Amino acid sequence: MQNYIERSLEPVLRRAVSQFPAVVLTGPRQSGKTTILQRLFGRRCRYVSLEPPDVQASALDDPRSFLETYPPPAIFDEVQYVPGLLPYIKEKIDANRHRRGQYLLTGSQNLLLMEKVTESLAGRAAMLRLLPLSRREAEGRPRLSFPWENGGHPSSMPAYAFGALWKNFIRGGYPELVSQPERDVSLWHSSYIQTYLERDVRTLRQVGDLTQYQNFLRVLAARSAQLLNLTDVARDLGVAVNTVKAWLSVLEASYQVTVLRPYFANVGKRLVKRPKVYFTDVGTLCHLVGLRDPEHASSGPMGGAIMETAVLSEIVRTLTHRGVEPRVYFWRTMAGTEVDFVIETGGKLVPVEVKLSATPRRAMAGSIKTFRKDLKEAAMPGYLVHPGDVRLPLGPEAAACPFAGL
Repeated sequence: MQNYIERSLEPVLRRAVSQFPAVVLTGPRQSGKTTILQRLFGRRCRYVSLEPPDVQASALDDPRSFLETYPPPAIFDEVQYVPGLLPYIKEKIDANRHRRGQYLLTGSQNLLLMEKVTESLAGRAAMLRLLPLSRREAEGRPRLSFPWENGGHPSSMPAYAFGALWKNFIRGGYPELVSQPERDVSLWHSSYIQTYLERDVRTLRQVGDLTQYQNFLRVLAARSAQLLNLTDVARDLGVAVNTVKAWLSVLEASYQVTVLRPYFANVGKRLVKRPKVYFTDVGTLCHLVGLRDPEHASSGPMGGAIMETAVLSEIVRTLTHRGVEPRVYFWRTMAGTEVDFVIETGGKLVPVEVKLSATPRRAMAGSIKTFRKDLKEAAMPGYLVHPGDVRLPLGPEAAACPFAGL
């Protein structure tokens, strides 16, 4: 395949196919699900897209005959369109339970698909997720570890010019934009959002007015990285709070946002309970808030939110593509002390602060110092991630880490 970019998930996917009768690969549209399955298993598996209406009709009218027509091993793409096929796939699997890698299924809607998979394929299917490209995948280094995973020894990193870094943020991490740098970024994201609205939102529940929903996307984007007050969002849009809650669940189900929840620990301070919402792809965020120029993105009021979104995306994508469920939170006291991200790993907590300044100073790590004081031995030394190229210790509590070295 031309311009194929190696994904961190490949060894995990191969292992799952060798151990389970079925594998279900979910993720947002255009994240590369079909491409990776055809790349790894296309020679031995027949590929069938369930999106065309005639194929859907065939699968719904006579599912047993349909499965006889496409015997295993087979790749069934966008299986959320025909969830009624899953009980019959279960029937076929149970007839030959010990055979591995019979059915490889993809889906773009977590909510509906997970309900059906849990009902029909429990214990028979491995569930994996493929998100857009992480920075390390885009750079051709998909196995790169995090700074806190290699004993604090930094890995080599490419030098990013400040403008190039922000240009990458505006493009985002969808494989088509990364592998084809000549593509018009604004046109691509505009088309993507329209396609997402037409294909996914219409089929998920509780969305009536698509224009109002599109307004909701923009309002939510403007509040990215802030504590989320659904009442304020509902008031701005002129809709009920329950409607906003339902719309947010649709965004989660279609992998367009990550809802970040606060970290709770048994410390003497009251912690904030509201979540934060981040868009899955930083390019989507930039498009929704109308940012097309790297300079405006970096120096404008959304600069901090964009930088935080990029850092969270890198952490979540890297962990997800290892087949691990990311355990990432934020930490904020009622007094206002905040750590942007807390990663739970190996029974320890890694605090990560994100700053827009390319000149990190020790004072910027104050919240990490407070976090380590409160969480004591559970907290590892933290990292202050910034857009520059400087690595340096900021005292015993934290170290400055460029985004390119995350």
